[in-house]
Amino acid sequence: MRAQLDQQNVIKANAQFWEQMLAMTLEPTLTPEQFSVSEGHLFGCVTLTGMWKGRIEVRMAGSLAYEATAAMMMQPVETVGESDALDATKEIANMIAGMIKSSLPRPCAMTVPESAVEREGYRGRPHMEDSVVVAFRHAAGDLMVRVWEQECGQE
Repeated sequence: MRAQLDQQNVIKANAQFWEQMLAMTLEPTLTPEQFSVSEGHLFGCVTLTGMWKGRIEVRMAGSLAYEATAAMMMQPVETVGESDALDATKEIANMIAGMIKSSLPRPCAMTVPESAVEREGYRGRPHMEDSVVVAFRHAAGDLMVRVWEQECGQE
C-alpha cells in the first residue's frame, strides 16, 4: 500500500471501536487466506475520496453482527431484527473507517456507509499490495476488515 497503513493500524482502529463502544474484545487471528464466512454474513463498506481513494470493508458472521447489534441497542439478542443488524453493520463500518481515516493523507472524505446481507459465502484472499486485511475472532463469530487502496495522491 502506498499510504502508511499496516495491520497494526487496522487492529488498533478495530479494537478502539469494539472495546470502547461495545465492551467486546476481538482478537486478531487468522491469516486473511484462512478467513471464511458462510452465506448470510453481513457486509459493510465506506468509500473514501480525496488524496486517498479506496474502500474500507467489514465482513462478519451473522451471529457476531447480531450480538454487536444487541450490545449497541442494549437489548437481548433475540429482539434484534435484520434491519437492525444492517444498520449496526453500517455503523461498525463507519466507525472503523473513521478511525482509519485519521491515518490517511488529507483531504480525505467518507461516503455514507452501505451494508448488505451477503447471499454467498466469502473466503479470504492472499495478500495483495493494494490492501491491508486483518481477520479477527470472537466467540460469537469472525470478522474481517479490509482497507483497499485504489489511488493515493502525492503529498
